[in-house]
Amino acid sequence: MATGDNSRGGGGPGLDDYFKTTLEDKLLANMPEQPSDALTPATRLLEKKREMAAVEAALGAKKEDFQLKMETLQQRRDDLELKERSLKEQLLKFEKFLKENDLKRARALKKTEREREVCRDKDAEIERLREEIREQTEISDSQKRAIEKLSVFRKFMGDVQEQSDSEFDEVREIIGRYDTLSQTREDLMEREQRNQDAIEEERTALMKLKEEKNNEILGYNNELARLQTRLEEAQSNAVKWDSEWTRIQTTAAKKTLVLGQLKIATHNLFLLMCKHLQKKIPPHEHEDTLRQLDKLQTFIKDLTEITNDIKRKESAAIPNAQLLAPVNL
Repeated sequence: MATGDNSRGGGGPGLDDYFKTTLEDKLLANMPEQPSDALTPATRLLEKKREMAAVEAALGAKKEDFQLKMETLQQRRDDLELKERSLKEQLLKFEKFLKENDLKRARALKKTEREREVCRDKDAEIERLREEIREQTEISDSQKRAIEKLSVFRKFMGDVQEQSDSEFDEVREIIGRYDTLSQTREDLMEREQRNQDAIEEERTALMKLKEEKNNEILGYNNELARLQTRLEEAQSNAVKWDSEWTRIQTTAAKKTLVLGQLKIATHNLFLLMCKHLQKKIPPHEHEDTLRQLDKLQTFIKDLTEITNDIKRKESAAIPNAQLLAPVNL
């Protein structure tokens, strides 16, 4: 019975020493003197060994229970840390996936945009060539008419050719060079305009991408804050349960001490009763506290009944003595 009650708590090596010392002192201090025929030294030694074995068994059970609970708590902490590491790895993988996906998307957009630009350039080139053909036709007709009207300038062009230090062999080369330079200038202006349009589109896409990424980062920060809050709550619960476990240990130690004191007091009363009855204690009743309490209860009931009978007899004898007093006189 003592073993079953003591297994409800747990303690460390210091608690073992405390229980051993306290119980030994209590057993030695509260043990009444017995006649030589009541308990032999061997019996008392055996009784003390049994009590010490029971206490040590209870302490061992408490140690195992405490160790099991500590291992369970440590396992929970390890699982929480593992989940936290797994979540961080998943976040890193997800960020890597987003970066790769953004790169692929950017390359695809650039390739599509280049193809569109090439198509636009080809269409513009075709239209430009058609327009140029029409213009050249009109220019040719106009130039024919102009040549007829401006033949007076032929001599001027000849003079320019002579002054060019043989750079141009014919007059039409001068005119062709001028036309080439004019067309090159127009092409450069169109290309510059297309480049400006492309830069503006890329700038708009970049601003949109930055806004999306900032929103994603904000969402991740919120999720991280929520997880941090859960971690702090888990740590707070762990501290609370540690305090609760310490309180349970202290309460169990106090109850165990009280139980030991009650057992010793019961045993002492039982020894006094056996001594009063001049009765030897059976071996199986030395450690059975419940049996000792039952016999003490029976003994107290018997004493109470005897006392009540004596009181009733004394109460009945007093009136009779009063009635007989005058006759004697």
